[in-house]
Amino acid sequence: MSDTGDDSLTAEERAAKEKVEKQKEEEEQAALPYKWQQQLGDVDITIPVPKGTRARDLKVVIAKKKLSVVLKGHEPIMEGELCKEIKIEDSTWTLEDQEKVFIRLEKINNMTWWENVLTHHPKIDTKKIVPENSKLSDLDGETRGMVEKMMYDNQRKQMGLPTSDEQKKMDTLKQFERAHSELDFSNAKIS
Repeated sequence: MSDTGDDSLTAEERAAKEKVEKQKEEEEQAALPYKWQQQLGDVDITIPVPKGTRARDLKVVIAKKKLSVVLKGHEPIMEGELCKEIKIEDSTWTLEDQEKVFIRLEKINNMTWWENVLTHHPKIDTKKIVPENSKLSDLDGETRGMVEKMMYDNQRKQMGLPTSDEQKKMDTLKQFERAHSELDFSNAKIS
């Protein structure tokens, strides 16, 4: 039994519970003074400001673990500790149409979802995030290589052939056999 107690619920009860949790999350997020969305690599924040606001009327501070947006002469619109660290040099803000501040925060760890922007704000359930489909060309070289290898290995398994790692081990064993023909390798197993 899980610690959430969901195992004892019927499908209808679980669906009703999830609907209530989703509605609560949506209400909490709607009450924030900003809207936000994220991809694995970045977080985008949109903050409405009074029409006619100019950039010089704003004080926006983006730090590795802190964010502050203040309209001069007013209380901070948002201010506090970020839930995760960001790349300061790749994070930016702009004022759009003199009525909204757009902030893009580049994540340091681009393999995790954020539960919230500022640690003292309500959290979202990151297990329910459905990422957009991405193209292989969108990935960095190392990640793309890993994905291509996984796809290749999966295809080989479906055809009943060894994966690239298994093939590498078999090739190494064959080389060793040729170099040491005096040894019996008939019972050799590769793990």
